[in-house]
Amino acid sequence: MASHRKPRRTGYGPLDTPTRRRTAVGLTTAALASATLLSQTAHAAPGRPTAPKPSVEEVQRHVDALYRQAGTATQEYNAAKERTDAQSGKVDRLLDDVAKRTGKLNDARRALGAYAAAQYRDGGMSQTANLLFASDPQSWFDQTHLIDRMTGRQEQAVREFRTQQKTAAKDRGEAVRNLAALTDSQKQLRAKKETVQGKLGEARELLSKLTAQEKARLAEIERKKEAAAKKKAEELAKRQAEKRKQEEAAKKKEQGSGSGSGSGSESGHKGDGSDSGAPSGSHSGTHSAKADKAIAFARAQMGKPYVWGATGPNSYDCSGLTQAAWKAAGVDLPRTTWDQVKTGTRVATDDLQPGDLVFFYDDISHVGMYIGDGKMIHAPKPGASVRVESIFYMPIYGSVRPA
Repeated sequence: MASHRKPRRTGYGPLDTPTRRRTAVGLTTAALASATLLSQTAHAAPGRPTAPKPSVEEVQRHVDALYRQAGTATQEYNAAKERTDAQSGKVDRLLDDVAKRTGKLNDARRALGAYAAAQYRDGGMSQTANLLFASDPQSWFDQTHLIDRMTGRQEQAVREFRTQQKTAAKDRGEAVRNLAALTDSQKQLRAKKETVQGKLGEARELLSKLTAQEKARLAEIERKKEAAAKKKAEELAKRQAEKRKQEEAAKKKEQGSGSGSGSGSESGHKGDGSDSGAPSGSHSGTHSAKADKAIAFARAQMGKPYVWGATGPNSYDCSGLTQAAWKAAGVDLPRTTWDQVKTGTRVATDDLQPGDLVFFYDDISHVGMYIGDGKMIHAPKPGASVRVESIFYMPIYGSVRPA
């Protein structure tokens, strides 16, 4: 009977081996896991945590920092451009010298050629011709002692040729070196330009992402900042006015102790007249006349746009404006803030007088011209125009009196 029983299924057919079952289980598990992950991803994607949007205050700080960095890069650009312009001028002069020297060398060569031709007509290869074709004329000349066998005119022609040849070679070498330096300066100039443009582009992008409400909030922050700076300017104006009163009182007392009403009284009257109606921190004498001209020029530029690297007449950057203003008064200032701060006499903030230059930030990347009462005229930043503003709108580095 046992032989007629159906064989008992073991459960391990061709597609149902232990290995296949384990594989199938593995595939099923993997598929379930993948489906679960896809499902979780699909559900989680909309709610995935993102970086918090920066506050308006943070955006303002970042934009201000970018403008400062752009200001520093602008001064670096100005310095590089100044070097490039100077190098370019030097190269042009050197190339002119090389051309002139080459002309003189050719004249000397033609003079020697005439002697060589005359000697050739007399028969044979002349010593002068050998000199002209020698790869090293100096060595050849020293070896042959040609000068001992020449007439006076020939001797002078040879000397002139040798002199012009040496000088021309020297000029060409210097021109080549300066051309290489000019190329390097031009590369630096392009790099600085790209840096400025990059910083300003980043600042514009940040501002463009602000909503109308955020822009209004940013404008309110600016108004508060301006109000605080204005208050400090008014406080400085009061201190300067009080100081002027004390100085005037001391002057009158000193004049009153003098003899009679002669030249001392006349001098005192002149002093009163020159001070009356003058702004806080005003001054007199030669400096006053020059400062007045510089300030008048700066005022005439108000409303013109800030453009980095610009020196006028249609637009300015900060140091370009102060340089142009003082140039109108007959005083030459360097191009960059870093060099302008080294010009003239350092003065304390409380001792500022109209026409003085006030520098800002630790990196001395901005400058304005003081006009009295705690205010200055300056070219502020991209997107703004030349205007009057409190000197306390930015952290002060120091001040100088140019003349």
